[in-house]
Amino acid sequence: MCVRLVLSSDAARLGRAFRAGSPALVTYLMAGYPDRERSLDALEAVTRAGADLIELGAPYADQLADGPVIVDAATVARDAAGGTFGLGETLEIAAEFRARVGEGGPPVALMCYLNPLMRAGLARAAADIAAAGIEGVIIPDLPPDMAGPWLSVSGDRLDTVFLAAPTSTPERLARVGMASRGFVYCVSTTGITGERAELPEALAETVRRVRGATSLPVAVGFGVSTPEQAAAVARIADGVVVGSALVKRQGYAAELAEFVEILGAAIRGGADLSDRDTFE
Repeated sequence: MCVRLVLSSDAARLGRAFRAGSPALVTYLMAGYPDRERSLDALEAVTRAGADLIELGAPYADQLADGPVIVDAATVARDAAGGTFGLGETLEIAAEFRARVGEGGPPVALMCYLNPLMRAGLARAAADIAAAGIEGVIIPDLPPDMAGPWLSVSGDRLDTVFLAAPTSTPERLARVGMASRGFVYCVSTTGITGERAELPEALAETVRRVRGATSLPVAVGFGVSTPEQAAAVARIADGVVVGSALVKRQGYAAELAEFVEILGAAIRGGADLSDRDTFE
């Protein structure tokens, strides 16, 4: 395990999730799924259960980086609101969540595709996201070399997290490392999000390459879905991102909280992973 202490402005926003000596648990939830109130319940549940950082997805009709679980959740969220649930409604949920838990809650990163931000207007979107109590954004279809307009209007109030992949060249990793704030999101494998039976054999090498391009914490996501996998990732990265496995439980706050507690114990070495029934 190698966990870094982040200083300066990063520590005040997303970087505060990465504490010295302990890997961060990053929990992905879909706003509005299975409905508005239960998505708020889910946000509170993962907070109580010890999530270090929440990645809040905004439903969108063309979620290119996401697998079937998250795509289906986005569709349910949009349909439940008559097809109108999107970025604005996601920000309303984030603001209500922040009002409920106060400043002591975990930092929140909005996961949103570029098109809704452009439709709202980049400057207006950045202002509205920050006003909702969100500390950062993850925009999977925005590469760092095309991010200048967004960074110019968001940089003073939001951390923007860029993605590094196993196929990223050294030049692309250098751009990702230089442009990111808060942490770098290391995609474990090529393809879309979703649960997988095994982690890639080359994951440790991928993380090593990403580490060489940044001084920020490195969090690994895509395909991490079991406590065993989370524990394995925590041994090589600063943070573990779990998404689809949580979204599947999102409508059941008690079950969701229990699973987050188990994940947290696993990545911090406090769970007995030999008792597999515990993690069903």
